[in-house]
Amino acid sequence: MAAANAVLQDRAIDHAHDLLRYSAGVVRRMIAVLNRTDASLVAQLSQALLQMERETFTVERLEALLGSVRRLNADAYAAVMQALEPDMRGLARVEATAELASYKAAVPSVAQVRFPIAGVSAEQVYATALSRPFQGRLLKDWASNLESGRLTIIRNTVRTGYVEGRTTADIIKTIRGTKAAGYADGILARPRRELATVVQTALSHTAQTARQAMVDANADLVKAVQWVATLDTHTTKEICLPRDGLKYTADDKHKPIGHRFPWLGGPGRAHFCCRSISVPVLRSWRELGIDVDDMAPATRASMDGQVPAGTTYKDWFESQSAARQDEILGPVRAKFYREGRVTVDKFYDDKGRFLTLSQLEAKLKA
Repeated sequence: MAAANAVLQDRAIDHAHDLLRYSAGVVRRMIAVLNRTDASLVAQLSQALLQMERETFTVERLEALLGSVRRLNADAYAAVMQALEPDMRGLARVEATAELASYKAAVPSVAQVRFPIAGVSAEQVYATALSRPFQGRLLKDWASNLESGRLTIIRNTVRTGYVEGRTTADIIKTIRGTKAAGYADGILARPRRELATVVQTALSHTAQTARQAMVDANADLVKAVQWVATLDTHTTKEICLPRDGLKYTADDKHKPIGHRFPWLGGPGRAHFCCRSISVPVLRSWRELGIDVDDMAPATRASMDGQVPAGTTYKDWFESQSAARQDEILGPVRAKFYREGRVTVDKFYDDKGRFLTLSQLEAKLKA
């Protein structure tokens, strides 16, 4: 019988990997929603600029002429938030289901008889995620910030263009970019990147909310939470990597256990696009008050209080079955890896590999 804490960690990492692929798909769709208004926004902006003579340019007149652009920009972000809502709700449902399944798979039936595992509702997870900030703001406030930020860079670009004596066509080109570059060379590319960052972080924040809700609901079973940074391969070494494998109290204070690294909002929220996760640390048989003397050795060892050490992405990937490796990398690349022709770090990139919400749910049932 596998150690319960090890089962929880392995399942958490495996599911988090799928969550990254799902998040990438959501990000792509939200950017597409934002992009739908680009042509109209640029057209409205062009019309506004044609009404303003260079000799009569003032900031006040610019503000007045940008009214239609301002409204269109607000509508664009409202559409993004409307499109994001079902994904957030769906993810809350999936994460609540995944957490319950992991606890039931990890905790021996003997313990579950004495301490039935409590689940959490999707609505509870969703409502909590919306009511708690990540990176200092609620999601609705991040949406407002993104909206005002895009309008600000448009306004500043126009103002600078007029001061420098540039033509309207040149100003518009600077804002939107060129078709040859897929409009990635315009200043509107920056708000797209900012939206991608906020959306991905909002999703990881939602997933972490589900993890903590399960810990709270099963406080009699869980004595601590462990920070796991296995998938945080692209982040700063100052934040998640030093915390990998460290434990914190399971309550809302999250006090460090045996170290001095603060919680910083926790995994999924410690920085933008955080890929770290938290994993519950279960109490041992004796801590639960359950007599182990008459248990089989394997059952006794399954909840002996031992906590698995942090694991690198490479180590985790190598422990997966060939079928799972094929799913993660694709059959050809995974074959190259198993033949020793390349290392896994050359392949790890979730771009272009998307999971839909239904696919994510299907994997939980497999």
